[in-house]
Amino acid sequence: MASVINREINHYEEVAEKIFSQFEKENLIPDKQTFKDAFLKEVRNIETKKEISKESEFLQAYNTFTREMGFQNSWTDATYKKFTTLKNHLLAFNKEISFSALNEDGLNMFVAYLRDDADLRNSTIKKQIGFLKWFLRWANAKGYNDIRDFEIFSPKLKDTEKKVIFLEWDELMKVYNFEFPENKRYLERVRDVFCFCCFTSLRYSDVANLKWHNVSDYYIMITTIKTADTLKIELNDYSKAILEKYRGCSFPNNTVLPVITNQKMNEYIKQVGYVCEINTPINITYYKGNERIDEVYPKYKLLGTHSGRRTFICNALMLGISPEVVMKWTGHSDYKSMKPYIDIADSAKQKAMKLFNKK
Repeated sequence: MASVINREINHYEEVAEKIFSQFEKENLIPDKQTFKDAFLKEVRNIETKKEISKESEFLQAYNTFTREMGFQNSWTDATYKKFTTLKNHLLAFNKEISFSALNEDGLNMFVAYLRDDADLRNSTIKKQIGFLKWFLRWANAKGYNDIRDFEIFSPKLKDTEKKVIFLEWDELMKVYNFEFPENKRYLERVRDVFCFCCFTSLRYSDVANLKWHNVSDYYIMITTIKTADTLKIELNDYSKAILEKYRGCSFPNNTVLPVITNQKMNEYIKQVGYVCEINTPINITYYKGNERIDEVYPKYKLLGTHSGRRTFICNALMLGISPEVVMKWTGHSDYKSMKPYIDIADSAKQKAMKLFNKK
């Protein structure tokens, strides 16, 4: 009997810790009743009935949505932040936001607010509306909301495909082999981690979590942080050399490489690009409303941790490696997400073929 009671107590403690962790991710401080409601739902699947105003019902539903979807889909901190940003936009648009305010007219006004007051690009507005529709679909299914105007709501927002920023092979070799001057030696480790991503396709989150037990003589085996895919990625001469450089070194959390915070690494990668003179001009086109905006940047200003994985994919395809093989390394599950990279590779092949046209 005592062992049964102890197991139940341990279960309750685990549930309580899980719920408090969830509220912390949502930047919420629950009152006694809110915690009780969440606890009962988790351990007994009991939905409490509360008398709440129409205005607060929306936020109550929104917080429940982020909590439930976060649990079910193992949201990362970045996903929680995206939905916190959406909630902040909704409250700035209407501090007494309610489901009834999000009929077709209300949705159009919300888009106008995001464009004119929040000063967002059309591409960002599309993402915000996509997140909002996800919540509203959930609210309909749960019985919180019976307004279905959002289902056919599709504002015409001009947009362009997001440009894929990556290092061409000669640029990658320049960065990989660069000898930093004494006053820039602090960039060497960042360069090495970045290049490791360029030679393995690893995301920042995965290289930051890479341990020596993931590494063998010929490959690395990881379960990715973002998608929980288990990937086997063979090593090449460049990735092997970077690993050997840091073998025997001790880093926090027993990681393989000297990985710093994502924010700081993004800042330093731009410095690496600047010092290595990665200055190719890149034109970025985007829209705000009907206004087309063109901005030109030297490539180094657009580099970040995300560029490492993109560099791997683009160069692998341009080297002639089949998309099917590349997808096994990267974990992509369909061609749709690979299409922008395949288009780049095809374009590069056409350009290369023209070299034969010399007179």
